Amino acid sequence: MTCGGCVATVRKVLAGHPGVQEVAVTLVPPEAVVTTSAAIAPEDLNALLRGTHYAISATVVQQTVQPTSVSAEPTAKGLFTTYFPLLLVFVFITGLALSTSFTAGYFEGMRFMAHFMAGFFLAFSFFKLLDLQGFANSYRGYDLLAMRIPAYGYVYPFIELALGIAYLMGFDPLITNLVTIVVMGFSTIGVLRAVVNKQRIQCACLGTVFNLPMSTVTILEDLLMVAMAGAMLAMG
Repeated sequence: MTCGGCVATVRKVLAGHPGVQEVAVTLVPPEAVVTTSAAIAPEDLNALLRGTHYAISATVVQQTVQPTSVSAEPTAKGLFTTYFPLLLVFVFITGLALSTSFTAGYFEGMRFMAHFMAGFFLAFSFFKLLDLQGFANSYRGYDLLAMRIPAYGYVYPFIELALGIAYLMGFDPLITNLVTIVVMGFSTIGVLRAVVNKQRIQCACLGTVFNLPMSTVTILEDLLMVAMAGAMLAMG
């Protein structure tokens, strides 16, 4: 595999097997970890991969079998480890916004929110643009508009980039906040639908660089941007 698009293709094909519960595919190293409800022969998986130009080597196949009747809640440590990259990004953005929000010894809430949202959109668009095709393929798996218009998956990171620059420059707060509410609000619908339907797919919020699962964390992330944009409109 040579790109994020390859990873997304292999993940989607393997997830199509009825016995597969979850698939984690990585580019480096090039491997697939498959969680199943029962043991699946490598030949069956390779049959699915025909036409993709990829195959699974029987000598390195590792399957994690989980009975469907057993459900375990993730531990706090597991959640922290899983979402550590996302948490780290938020800590950096918060620190940056706080450091620029004090003027003459006073904390300015509007400045903090504007700079926080600037950092959010700039950082998140950066990770998406590292592998634009891989992001577009992943985003198409749950976003309602990207499902119908695949090109939207390629445009979306640039929308975030433009919003980040707009917040940083203080460009027309009314337009900037309204666009944020519409874009992030609509994105939340697709995320909510995926979480409610318990789709085991990768969250594309940080592109394909990190293998983050789709969950309520993604919903809160989008709604936070909507809430901040709404607050700035109300305060402005």
